[in-house]
Formats: sequence, C-alpha cells, structure tokens
Amino acid sequence: METHQTNNNKKFTTWFKTSITARMLVMGALTLLLMIPLTLIQDLIEEREIRQKSVVRKVNGQWGNEILLYGPILKVPYETFQETIVYDEVTKEATKEKRATTKYAYFFPKTLDIDADVKTSSKKRNNFETAVFTADIAASGSFETPDFSSKSIPDSTIVWDKATLLIKTTNLKGLKSEVKLNLNGNTYGFETNFKTKNNEYPQLDELESTAIALNDIPKDGLRSFKFQLMYNGSESIRFIPIGKITNVAMKSDWKDPKHTGNFITQNKRTTADGGFEADWRLLNTNRPFSQQFFQALPNLNQYAFGTDFIVPLDEYQQSERAAKYGFLVIGLTFLIFFLIQTLSKIPIHPFQYLMIGIALVMFYTLLISISEHSSFLKAYLIAGSAVVVMITLYSKSILKNWKFPVFIGTSLTALYTFIFVVIQLEKYALLAGSVGLFLILGIVMYASRKIDWGFDTETSKPVVVD
Repeated sequence: METHQTNNNKKFTTWFKTSITARMLVMGALTLLLMIPLTLIQDLIEEREIRQKSVVRKVNGQWGNEILLYGPILKVPYETFQETIVYDEVTKEATKEKRATTKYAYFFPKTLDIDADVKTSSKKRNNFETAVFTADIAASGSFETPDFSSKSIPDSTIVWDKATLLIKTTNLKGLKSEVKLNLNGNTYGFETNFKTKNNEYPQLDELESTAIALNDIPKDGLRSFKFQLMYNGSESIRFIPIGKITNVAMKSDWKDPKHTGNFITQNKRTTADGGFEADWRLLNTNRPFSQQFFQALPNLNQYAFGTDFIVPLDEYQQSERAAKYGFLVIGLTFLIFFLIQTLSKIPIHPFQYLMIGIALVMFYTLLISISEHSSFLKAYLIAGSAVVVMITLYSKSILKNWKFPVFIGTSLTALYTFIFVVIQLEKYALLAGSVGLFLILGIVMYASRKIDWGFDTETSKPVVVD
C-alpha cells in the first residue's frame, strides 16, 4: 500500500516537472499572484496624483485661478410704481398710496473687441509642478442707445444720473492692475460688489463703476469704451460673447492649447515659438440670449468660450497608463521564458519565475519615484534599463549561456520601447497598441508552432507514458 502511494507521488512529481500543462498552470498562477502588488502600485499612483492635484490647486489658488470675464454692461436704474390701499384704523378711511420701486435694466455693448496676450510659466512646490500664466487683456467697443420701448418704460421713470457700468469676472485675487474704464474720453474706476457665495462654479464676482456722467450715456448715439486688465491665472481663460458683434483674439506661447466652449475658433495658427494664435468672431444671432435684460442678469456661464491651458500627459498619467500594461509585460516575459524552457529543455524553478515577476513589478515603483524628481523620459529610461539588465543577468545564471539571455534582454527592451511609444501617442494610441499586440501574437504563434504539446496527432488524445 505504501509502495503504491510512493509510486503515485513519484509519478505526480515527474509529471509536474516535465508536463507543459503543469508549467503553464504555475506560470498562470504566478501571473495572477503578481497582479496583487501591481494593483497596489496603481493605487499608489492614484494617491500620488491626488496629492499632486491638491498641491496644484493650492499653488494655483495663491497665484490665480481660472479666468471667466464678461463686460462691460450698462446698468440703468428705472422706477416702477404700484398703487396700494392703506386703511387707517383711527379715521376708518381707506386711502390710495403710490409706492416707487427701483429696478434695473442691463444693456450689452453693440461691439466688443478683446485682445488677450498670455505668457505662461511654471511653479514648483516640493516634487510637484504646475503651469500658470500672466494674461494681458485689452477690450474695446461701443454702446448704442438703450431701448426701453420693449417693456413700455417711459423715459420719465429712467434714472439716468445713477447709471453705472458692470464687469463680471472670476479670479479677483489674480487681478494685478487697477480696474479703470475709459468711456467717451472719461475714465471711471470700479469697486467690488460683494455678494453671498452660492454653489455656482465658477463664482462670478461683480465690479461696478461710479455713476456715469450724463454726457457719456449713449442716449443720442454711440459711445466708445476701452479698458485693460492684467491677470495672474491658471488652467483657462474664457469669455462670454455679449456684444452684438464680438471679436476675440488670443495669442500665447503655450504649446498644447485646448479651445473649448460652444463656439469654435474662426482661425487658429501655430506661432514660430510653438505657441498659438486663435480668433473668434460671433454675432448676436449666434447665441440664444438677448442684448438686454430687465430686473436681473441670468447665468450665462454655459455660453462661455476660450482656451484651456492643459498638460496633455503629466508624469502620473503616463505612469498610470504604463502600469495598465503591467499584465501584458509580465505575461509576455513569462511566455518568453516558458518557450525557452520548453524548446531548450532547461529547467526553470517557479521561484525563479517569481523573482523575475517581482523585478518586473519593481519597474513601476522605480518609474514613479524617479519621475517625481526628473522627467518621465529619464525615469522610464533609468527604470527600464535597470530592470532589463537585472533580468538579463539573472537569466544568464539560470540558462548557463548568453544566447537566450541576450534574446530576453532584447525582447524586454523592444517591449518597453513599444509601451513608451504607445503612451506618448494621443490620437493613434489605440491603433498603435492594437497593431503591436497583433504582431506580438503572430510572433508567439510562429515561435510555438513546433512545440510538442504531448498529444498524439493521430488519436488526438494525450500520450500516456508508462
């Protein structure tokens, strides 16, 4: 009985050492096991990215946040009268009283021309870096005569001497110039209208001028205006097209702009320094809101357009994309060793597979840590070279010659190069990845075509060795 059990154990041990199926099962189990530290590394990348975003928000908040600007707006008060009946308890008589209520009408300019010149720079805190900019925004245009006839408001109720100008914007902290507007040759200063913050984002703050002189109010024709603002900002610049004719020209040295909003650019060009120039031209018939509003201004944020100053792929995004290929790298590397072991009959212990897999996982920890102190390219080269050299030398001790280790090192170098190229691509990443994986599959199929899988080709049954 004991002899029979011993023989069974020996047969199982022999099968486990020589069977291709057993080696594949072990290799698959190790690959799945290594997914655990790979998942933890992906969590680490996400954690570091969240930390980076927190630091970037803090730096941007101190320098200046995104900019949303629209104005100037002509604000004209007018009075409405309502009759009420007042009952006197003493005299027992009812009398009529006429009470006046002040309301406001808002008129947008007839023409609005905006010229924005944006200079970018970088700010660094600890290991994290963010892009910020300084924007010089010059605006000019004209107001036409306000039209109260649509609401049947008589001229006698309009309080012309209390008319003011409004500029609505975000990022007052980032303003680096005094806000002054020249209207009809006269200059007007602005003060902030404090309002309770709500959940609207971005929050628009309101700048209001002193009362406009009667001669500068466009009651008898056009009145021209111009003003200039200097901002420290980050992330984006956007405008709302409140002119009957709105022209916006923006230029910057930023190399990766993303033009956003409901309206596309009229023209866009790449400058000699790699920056951009973009133009927008919009008419009042291109947008679904009026040139004038009574009682209150609506929320027009959804009609904003402009440019986002984005970093297409930062270090953490690229590291995250690289880590997504971890399963592919480990699987293909194990497959290469499996093919070499099968074709050359050189035994490779599961522990040795495990050491190779851990080395492949360590690539990502090296990549993250080095990229925080250097560029992603340098980090990728250092981490990739270190892992390739380590596995090549280790495989030399296993395979006893340089023929197969050199092949392994070359294959790993090609694989890491392929992944790096795919990571850098934006438009063609999916296409390049699909073509590359198809070619890899073809190579594996070609290399494994002569492997004896242990089946009798005539009976299609496993060959049993007594």
